[in-house]
Amino acid sequence: MNIDEIIAALKSMGSRDPKDLKGMERYGINISRTLGAVSTPSMMKLARQLGKDHALAQRLWTTGFREARILAFMTDDPEQVTARQMDSWVEDFDSWDICDGTCLHLFSKSSLAFDKALEWTSLNEEYVKRAGFVLMACLAVGKRKTNDDQLAAFLPIIERESGDERNYVKKAVNWALRQIGKRNNYLNKLAVEAGERIKSRDSKTARWIASDALCELTSEKVILRLSKKSS
Repeated sequence: MNIDEIIAALKSMGSRDPKDLKGMERYGINISRTLGAVSTPSMMKLARQLGKDHALAQRLWTTGFREARILAFMTDDPEQVTARQMDSWVEDFDSWDICDGTCLHLFSKSSLAFDKALEWTSLNEEYVKRAGFVLMACLAVGKRKTNDDQLAAFLPIIERESGDERNYVKKAVNWALRQIGKRNNYLNKLAVEAGERIKSRDSKTARWIASDALCELTSEKVILRLSKKSS
């Protein structure tokens, strides 16, 4: 399928019902460049049909359409992703779903993810900074090759940025802290200690980030799971 055929297919799958579009907006999704409300299973099915294609992903991204960009991060090859591409795409982020989806499905699988997490969390743009913390959260999950020392190195950055009041930043900071603290007992201890320091800051945002994270990280459920994991 060429780009025009893919765009036509996305349009045919997407609903333009105002109720569906308003529903997307209620979840904070930017619909200014949407082709319609397309279900996730439909997007995944189309992505499987297209297969991994780095060049196609670049062309899909440059269309600017939300659904085309979702296909782009689903079909791109993380081994072919460059630092230049990552910096270019992150500057295009204008909605949390594109930010999170790109980081989860593509950028976190790149060998550049750790360095970009460090870099982007030091910048000021809301979605760029969010992307950095989303990468941290992703790198702490599952069978990622990120080691304990690398994840521990994220904690001072989380503390440093815990006063950022912007909604999409503070939620990502909280997410990163929780995911790191759920990796294993060692990181749980470090994350809880970081959370206690954050909680003591004179910042409503910092206190929310810490209180929410500590509630989960010190819960019986998490402690039990980590103890079983270490045994």
